[in-house]
Amino acid sequence: MAAGDGAELVAPDAVLTVKIDADHTDEHYELFEVDAPRGPATPLHRTGWGKAYYVLHGRMIVQIEDEGFDLGPGSSITIPPAVLHTFTVLSPTVKFLVVSLTGAMGRFHADLDASVPHGCPIEQSAQQVQQVVDRHDVTVAGLQAVR
Repeated sequence: MAAGDGAELVAPDAVLTVKIDADHTDEHYELFEVDAPRGPATPLHRTGWGKAYYVLHGRMIVQIEDEGFDLGPGSSITIPPAVLHTFTVLSPTVKFLVVSLTGAMGRFHADLDASVPHGCPIEQSAQQVQQVVDRHDVTVAGLQAVR
């Protein structure tokens, strides 16, 4: 796939470009290119799938449970399934690749893209986000508190 090609999925904190979808890997993995601006971090959350990040440009802190990791270009990290995690963008923007096991991340983000108004902060779209979360193997810390 050429640079810039792929379906775009909009999340409250980033835009994901699908580079390899699970249909082409027999549901074993997916590859996304993520562009995220500096702004409030996504609330801590758990997903039922493991994933790995590889930073292309920019800087971010990835929090896994109680530990923070400062990642810049060329850095990578793995996030096991079911661990509490988030990321915070430190530079004006960050671009990173995500390799996600199974097709669950793509299904979750396609549902999020279709169900949550684009450009709406998570605090203002908490009800729609919670409905999407409830349909997938995802939990978001404190989401119900902002309803």
